[in-house]
Amino acid sequence: MKHRGRHRRRRRGRALRAALAGTALALTAAATMISASQATDADDPGALRPLTASAETAPLRLTEQAVRGDALDRLSAGMGRPVGIGAVLADPDGSLRDAEECPDDDRRALPVEPAATRAYCWPGRDTVGWRAGAVTTSGDADDDGRWGAHRVILSGWSRTAGSVAEQGLARVAFVDAGDPGAPRYTWALLTVPVDDGRDYRGLGSAVSGMVWYQDKLLVTTGRGEGAALYVYDLDRVQRATVEGRSVGRVPGGWSAAGARYVLTAVASYRTSGAGAPRPDGIALDRSTAPDSLVAHGASSPEDGPTRLWRYSFSTEPHRAGLLDPDPVAVYETELTRVRSVLSYRSGWYLGRMTGTPDERGTLWRQDADGALPTRCGADETHRCWSAGATSLSYWQETGDVWSQSGRMLFALPLASVDRSLHR
Repeated sequence: MKHRGRHRRRRRGRALRAALAGTALALTAAATMISASQATDADDPGALRPLTASAETAPLRLTEQAVRGDALDRLSAGMGRPVGIGAVLADPDGSLRDAEECPDDDRRALPVEPAATRAYCWPGRDTVGWRAGAVTTSGDADDDGRWGAHRVILSGWSRTAGSVAEQGLARVAFVDAGDPGAPRYTWALLTVPVDDGRDYRGLGSAVSGMVWYQDKLLVTTGRGEGAALYVYDLDRVQRATVEGRSVGRVPGGWSAAGARYVLTAVASYRTSGAGAPRPDGIALDRSTAPDSLVAHGASSPEDGPTRLWRYSFSTEPHRAGLLDPDPVAVYETELTRVRSVLSYRSGWYLGRMTGTPDERGTLWRQDADGALPTRCGADETHRCWSAGATSLSYWQETGDVWSQSGRMLFALPLASVDRSLHR
């Protein structure tokens, strides 16, 4: 039985690679037809420019606002004992499908080059009216890549249809990645406590970035003055007890807009300076000491230039998973319309939108010496990346970068990104 299972997994892996290769070939053919007038997309942005003047760095200082402990305890007492992530994973809402079983329209969201080596799609019935956003993993949470005994991917989604109140909802899927051949997921609604912990409301804004570090999940929301960085405690996952579209306390218990689990914020951060960029996309960097959170934000939504900066995670035991308030490095890049960020060692990886969401994007590696884009094979075309990918998460234990575009969740080796830069 073990040998037959192993053969099935090998056949599935070969089929997946063949499907992804076929998709990549088709996308490459389409990419090479792009007009040479795209030169402005490939213009060299040059090296990152460090910003050191206090007038440029001080506005990025974070103001932390914690939810009072008695309010959190009151909410837990009302909803019941929190459950562990293992219990959430053991109670799935559905399963992802392997790439070869996904519709062609979904697979078009995959990058051309470098190509995904693992890819799955979400079922349409469970994602209608929702937009995929940020991704983080247990590779961020702990350096051994596991949370307890589990390998986990967290996928953030924002409501885009329904009433005004529903469009402010956001949720996270806990994906059990222990068996790559059959990843299952469970939904949890992101909420904010109100009325001193007697109730909760929906997040109220779209999710643009996520980082899971130790027992905390950090989530960026929105843009402009309403943007914030919320903190969730993954030891405080609560069960919803009433099914329905409502959010919060209802007759008979607690409702979470159809989700069976709830996460309530325990703190929030905001940049304190007037007119300062707000964190949009975020990612974890384990190559620094201490570990750090990196962010990107533009001075205006489309025009740029784009700011890149990092905060160190606190090393104080009682502040596990929380941030030190002052940025430890700030840069400016000439790249505009940046949609995703990743930092590892000396390089910053920046995903950029180059046109409409249906067009190919570009992926750049930029540092203090210069910048290089990924390339579509041997061609000079740089529009190889997925324009819809708004998150990059590096799983250091495996060497893979995870991202999500449309209904496709995918991974590729960071080494393949670096190889594509030098063709």
